[in-house]
Amino acid sequence: MKKIIQTVDAPMPIGPYSQAILVNGILYASGQIAIDPKTGEITDQSIEDETHQVMKNIQAVLKAADMDFSNIVKTSIFLSDMDYFAKVNGIYGGYFISDFPARETIAVKTLPKNVNVEISVTAVL
Repeated sequence: MKKIIQTVDAPMPIGPYSQAILVNGILYASGQIAIDPKTGEITDQSIEDETHQVMKNIQAVLKAADMDFSNIVKTSIFLSDMDYFAKVNGIYGGYFISDFPARETIAVKTLPKNVNVEISVTAVL
């Protein structure tokens, strides 16, 4: 049976999707961008600020599912420009202690709301 995961501590979906779905102990979380859930505004002063906001949003969704970063088994990172890779990678890596998840990083032409980074995750209880 699937369970919809939703929290006010992460941005509400801006389209016909859920923040995350939990099925048989596996959490499929939609991509997060740098929207501050308190203001609804994009956090885009720098790629570092954007990435931290994305990771905080992911953390909130994980928490709503009674999980944390150690439960993540797979991530997908989408960048507007591969020149951001090193900075995003450094910040992203700081949210994990060990046993890093599998991952791909992809450069795309445009992301929602013209942000520079979007990250989706899959986590397991």
